[in-house]
Amino acid sequence: MAGAVDLWDRVTAPAAEPTTPVLLGAAAAAALLVLVPELWRLSRNVVTIAHEGAHGLVAAAAGRRLAGIRLHSDTSGLTVSAGRPSGPGMVLTCAAGYTGPALFGLGAAALYAAGHAVGLLWALLLLLALLLVQIRNWYGLWSVLLTGGVVFAATWWLPPVGQSAFAALATWFLLLAAPRAVLELQAARRRRGAPDSDADQLARLTGLPAIAWVGAFLVVDVAALVLGASWLVG
Repeated sequence: MAGAVDLWDRVTAPAAEPTTPVLLGAAAAAALLVLVPELWRLSRNVVTIAHEGAHGLVAAAAGRRLAGIRLHSDTSGLTVSAGRPSGPGMVLTCAAGYTGPALFGLGAAALYAAGHAVGLLWALLLLLALLLVQIRNWYGLWSVLLTGGVVFAATWWLPPVGQSAFAALATWFLLLAAPRAVLELQAARRRRGAPDSDADQLARLTGLPAIAWVGAFLVVDVAALVLGASWLVG
């Protein structure tokens, strides 16, 4: 019982008041992770985790049965769910991938702006734990465990100012990385001709052209970035 109380106290502990230098420094660090190719090749694995996690979360919410999630070393992933092959549930599940990281970032920005930076880190850990039970390959298992270990270390051992800075970094990264992932999607579609991407699956499901779905993903992600940034620095 004492351990549970101690854990709850950690989860609900008020975060250190963020300062402008901390927020701007976190934004700059997140921008480096997104813009520097060598860093992006590593950090994009986190985007894949958020992408596939969003597919799985929406699939479960839509009443579909999750059959497993795989994450690959080339930063691609696959979420398999059973249910109707068409209809609103399938459309929402497909659309969740490229909008999920931005919407996770927007939710993180809302928590951070409300003074719940520590609670945000624990929420990330909970989401990673839920994802972990659906992972079906070794690379995916390693990737989620490593990400969860980094978040746990920041949550458990960093001082309050460090926790606030790390939460800001995670939030900025999700917000900034989501639009880049969509731009990469369109670039890949042009190179390969007719890949079986989320946008192409949505085109088959709805009759709207794939490029329209790519544009919709980008609009959602940029809107989340603008709104989330205003909450963080406002």
